[in-house]
Amino acid sequence: MLSRYETFGRSHWAELRASTPLALDDDDVAVLRGINDRLDLDEVTNIYLPLSRLLNLHIVATQRLAEVTDVFVGSEPDPVPFVIGLAGSVAVGKSTAARVLQALLAQWPDHPRVDLVTTDGFLLPNAELDARGLMERKGFPESYDTGRLVRFLQSVKSGEPHVGAPVYSHITYDIVDGEQVVVDRPDVLIVEGLNVLQAPARPSVPPAGAAFVSDYFDFSIYVDADSAVIEQWYVERFMTLRESVFTRPESFFQHFAALSDAEAEAVAHSIWVDINHRNLVENIAPTRERADLILTKGADHAVTEVRLRKN
Repeated sequence: MLSRYETFGRSHWAELRASTPLALDDDDVAVLRGINDRLDLDEVTNIYLPLSRLLNLHIVATQRLAEVTDVFVGSEPDPVPFVIGLAGSVAVGKSTAARVLQALLAQWPDHPRVDLVTTDGFLLPNAELDARGLMERKGFPESYDTGRLVRFLQSVKSGEPHVGAPVYSHITYDIVDGEQVVVDRPDVLIVEGLNVLQAPARPSVPPAGAAFVSDYFDFSIYVDADSAVIEQWYVERFMTLRESVFTRPESFFQHFAALSDAEAEAVAHSIWVDINHRNLVENIAPTRERADLILTKGADHAVTEVRLRKN
């Protein structure tokens, strides 16, 4: 059966690192590793280093093409950021992957300024979600201020300086009022989030000129794993947070900290089934085949297969 993707096993993909040097050590990896993620130096070397080489080739080619256009129209060079979209389920390891790529890409001399923005900041504030009856749909496409996210990306890709993005707190589970992260014409911008590859709904036809988040990506990545495996990772993360972040007085989830182990596991499974798995099946997983590259992880968190789109 013909496929749009070329599939690489772990060892074959690792060979594509070629002579790319590794500038990170175990201490660096420990800082980049997410809660309950089992990232190690071997994973960085065999999976993310070859990926950084591939992305570097794309970035440099895009920069050179922009230079050709500038010469053709007789304008001064005006580089704009190369934007990478990174999607996948809750608890699949998107944030860790994004941080590792940010660290590795910043080592390349052609694009040392690499910024990272998560789409959590573009969630509607809790007060707005409450007013719309969407608190139980948090993370679903309708819970985001997609228009604001699109306008943010439009500004970034237009080369505007000092573009602000809202900040989200995973402790208070809400937008931080008055805070922003500022993106100031980086060489590369990584945009990480659940639904960043979302296509327009069908059968409705989008209005003429409508823009979508993925329109602004130069390269897109989907982090994948079996849903039963992701559920286990989600539960493990929930139990870890129950002993740490959930105990803080300002935590939105403080009421979970006093639960017994059995009660906490039951709650975590319930949240997964009712919210996160449903969102994965309905909205996130269907966007997988829109990605330029798919990283498939096994139960031990290690990437077992890489699929790269041929065209």
